[in-house]
Amino acid sequence: MSVQSGTDKATDNDFHELSGEQGLKKIAELLKGIHIAMINTVASDGSISSRPMAVQDKTFAGQLWFLTRVTSEKVDEIQQDQHVTLTLTDTSDAKYLVLKGRATVNQDRAKISELWNSMYKAWFPKGESDPEIAVLRVNVTEAEYWQASSSSLVRGAKYLAAAVTGGKTSIGEAGHVLVSHSS
Repeated sequence: MSVQSGTDKATDNDFHELSGEQGLKKIAELLKGIHIAMINTVASDGSISSRPMAVQDKTFAGQLWFLTRVTSEKVDEIQQDQHVTLTLTDTSDAKYLVLKGRATVNQDRAKISELWNSMYKAWFPKGESDPEIAVLRVNVTEAEYWQASSSSLVRGAKYLAAAVTGGKTSIGEAGHVLVSHSS
């Protein structure tokens, strides 16, 4: 990932095209330690709606799972257009991740029970049997990521070097992941 904007992906040695198991592992690695995702849906007027969602502490296998209120605006938007984008950031580790996919919503009680933890009582005071709880599943189809290397002190030195060399100093990596689903 060079400091220079508009880097040509085809000639940038720090840009990686990943897929399959390698791509899933990269996304799983980047998700570690990130607890909040901004989910972006398409509103009825065509604009983009965004809101924070708690990321489940589950092994990434191509899907992300959330609990939400079945009567929420995001559920209505997903029923109209299943395309969603999730943006996740960990600034302390200089990790930035954008996941694109299709969302579905259901009220599978077994899945709700599996995903439930006491934190959700803040939104669902009746507990995991609350009839308003729904499972929001995002089947990730692709991802873009940016990850700076080293500590913040080393990154700062690399940014300075990249500025002096016209972007010729590597400060990390970026990539695209294509996720395939069998179902």
